[in-house]
Amino acid sequence: MTRSTLIKKAWLGLALVGLACVAAVPTQAEAEPLYFALEVRREGRLVAQPKLLGETGRTVRAERRKPGASEPDYRLVLTPTAEGETFRLELDLMLPEIKGHSQLALLHGQERRVQLGRYPGDLEVSLLLMKVDSPEFRALMDLTADPAVGGSGRPI
Repeated sequence: MTRSTLIKKAWLGLALVGLACVAAVPTQAEAEPLYFALEVRREGRLVAQPKLLGETGRTVRAERRKPGASEPDYRLVLTPTAEGETFRLELDLMLPEIKGHSQLALLHGQERRVQLGRYPGDLEVSLLLMKVDSPEFRALMDLTADPAVGGSGRPI
C-alpha cells in the first residue's frame, strides 16, 4: 500500500468517525407550547391572576403597570424546560415591596402552591401548567370540536 492510499484511507476513516459523532448527538427537542394560570397573593389578598402562553426553552415575562406609573404592580418571569414528562420551572416574582424565587417540577395538568415570602402567606403563588395541545386545555378553554356538546367549536 502506498503512502497516498494510506493517507486517503485515514482521512476517510476520520470523516466517517466525525459523521458518526454528529449523527449520535441528539437533536434539540421541539418546543412544547404551554399554558400557565397563576394566582398571586400577598398576605392573603389577591394581587394578580395572569394567564400566559409560552413554550419550553423560552423565558416568559409579564408585568402589569398602571398608566403613567414608573414601577410595575408586579413583574413575573417563568423559564420552563422539559425533562421527559416533567416540566422544570424557574419562577421569579417581584412586587414593589417584596420579591421571591422558586424552582419546581410539574406534570401536565398539575397545580402547585408555592410560598415565596419570608413566612407562610407573605407571598404565595398558585400555578397551573398545561400542554396547549391537550384535551384538558381544550376543555378548559371551551374548544371542544362539537358545538352541539356545548363547546364553541373554535380552533386553538
